[in-house]
Amino acid sequence: MNFSRTTRLMLSGAAFFSLAGSAFALDGADLLKKLNAAYAVQGGTISADAVDIDGTTATLKNVSVKSAGGESLAVGEVTLSGVEEDEDGGYYIEEAAFPDINTTKDGVTVTAQELTLGGISIPATAGGDTLDTMMLYETAHTGPLKVVKDGAEMFSLLQSDVNLTLREDESGFDFDGAFKSMKADLSKAEDPQSKDAIEKLALQHIQGDITMKGAWELAPGTIDISEFAFDFTNIGKLNLGFKISGYTMAFVKSLQDAMKQSEAGANKEESQQALGLAMLGLMQQLSFEAAQVRFEDASITKRALDYAGSQQNMSGKQMADSLKAMTPIMLAQLNIPELQNAVSAAVNTFLDDPKSLTVKAAPEKPVPFPTIVGAAMGAPNTLPQVLGVKVTAND
Repeated sequence: MNFSRTTRLMLSGAAFFSLAGSAFALDGADLLKKLNAAYAVQGGTISADAVDIDGTTATLKNVSVKSAGGESLAVGEVTLSGVEEDEDGGYYIEEAAFPDINTTKDGVTVTAQELTLGGISIPATAGGDTLDTMMLYETAHTGPLKVVKDGAEMFSLLQSDVNLTLREDESGFDFDGAFKSMKADLSKAEDPQSKDAIEKLALQHIQGDITMKGAWELAPGTIDISEFAFDFTNIGKLNLGFKISGYTMAFVKSLQDAMKQSEAGANKEESQQALGLAMLGLMQQLSFEAAQVRFEDASITKRALDYAGSQQNMSGKQMADSLKAMTPIMLAQLNIPELQNAVSAAVNTFLDDPKSLTVKAAPEKPVPFPTIVGAAMGAPNTLPQVLGVKVTAND
């Protein structure tokens, strides 16, 4: 009797957990639908022949992706692991793993491995101008990437990583990225003039990294790219930075809507014109806050001067002296005396001892983009003062 009752309880418990498992099982069709809706905000579409569910893993079969205005691209099988449905009906995906790339066209083979996205948030309802309506990811990674032509490796990248971190108070994002150990072989250049320049500048084989760092504050729409650096061995480091405001989520939504309307138009020429006008209107919402371009030399300047001088039958030093003499004459045509003196002094200092050259623009307060456009069209010589431009060397 007791045995019979115990057996019935066990069977009832098994049935309950079976039903509970079915109730909480992932809905592959709903997942793909909401993923597609989020991607459609950017004007693209995602299609898959089937979605196989195994616990918290969803496998999308025969995936193809079509970006806005582009052609459909066959991706293959995509594995989504650690998939959870949120209380509001959205989804969180720990990692999306994409198949390796190995494609050949016109004698050029491109391969890429370890393609993943991590920490993906798919909204329940996409297309709004709030965080919970945006598709976001926390990490993006690629492993080795190579471009081979006729059996020779022309370009390679060891790995790349991009990180996007939402602040605890959800006031904005911090992001950074790194593209490590990029290599390019320029020794196979066929044009005689280009080949000669590459050899004289010692650029047959170049290697370096690209790094970036920045932040986006949502309320004022301030995007601050503090670092976007190209650092190459025996060449130098070029670092670009800028800061603008007005790039709010509402601005992003308006931009996406304008692009979707342009793609939907039957007459492409008219659609492009309408998009251009829309972009001009949106640009009026943006303001310029700061920018910087800085180059730190790692021997390329001397080689460039030697090469340029050889083209004029003079030495590298003579070429440098010629440039120093020409700079104030060329700048005088712009009718900007203060900037002319600063640039001339910076150029002289840099050419005498190439270390670094920096151009900064830092106005006292944000300058609306329409003001910049107006100054550029009406009084271009006032732009340096409007933007607070300064040029320095070896600092």
